[in-house]
Amino acid sequence: MTWLDHALTTLYTAKWQVTPDQAIYYREILGNAFGLGSALFGLRRNAWAWPVGIVGNVLLFTVFMGQAVGNDQGTPLYGQAARQVFFLIASVYGWWRWHSNRVRTHGTAVTPQWATPRQRLLYGGGALIAVFACFFVFRAVGAGFPVPWWYYLADSWIFVGSMLATYAMARGWVEFWLCWIAVDLVGVPELLHFKYYPSAVLYAVYAAFVIWGFFVWLRLTRTEQHPTPVLA
Repeated sequence: MTWLDHALTTLYTAKWQVTPDQAIYYREILGNAFGLGSALFGLRRNAWAWPVGIVGNVLLFTVFMGQAVGNDQGTPLYGQAARQVFFLIASVYGWWRWHSNRVRTHGTAVTPQWATPRQRLLYGGGALIAVFACFFVFRAVGAGFPVPWWYYLADSWIFVGSMLATYAMARGWVEFWLCWIAVDLVGVPELLHFKYYPSAVLYAVYAAFVIWGFFVWLRLTRTEQHPTPVLA
């Protein structure tokens, strides 16, 4: 085993055994720390928000798969895990878009603006349909785990809402902060219920942070000039 293999194995298996039946993996704490760092860069409209977020996404994917990848934490949260994959894809898009904007404007990665009514109707309606579609998909995939029906609905919204928020962040829409708040309102209780405590605590902190971020970006919409919004 090379030193790199040893380091990766140690990172993957390192955990804090809280009780004989409950362990907290350090990669859950580390992954959420990278997620918070990504949000801080996003608040400052710094393109580093995206690569920092990607590191957190990879770590958290391995956590939320739960028993499916041998973790002691138990029930896999498929919505939480699946959204990490989407985050990675969306982060590549967001990184490219913010970098292109910075080159074009000679310094500004993104200019906060509100989505148009047409955009809200289009993406909001699509998100509602996607939530119900994911509900049936997640319920079929997780049929072997004894969880209540509301778990699949909550996980579906967390997955779809996170997708919508990440895309809106890449586009520079102020609504992405509000979408994150709605995701956290569902995500924190779910994570507490299934004993993903570090993630639950950070989500609660993140909820307060995104409220602050929303008002920061709202102020920017009133002080900066905006291009005409694209209608799709």
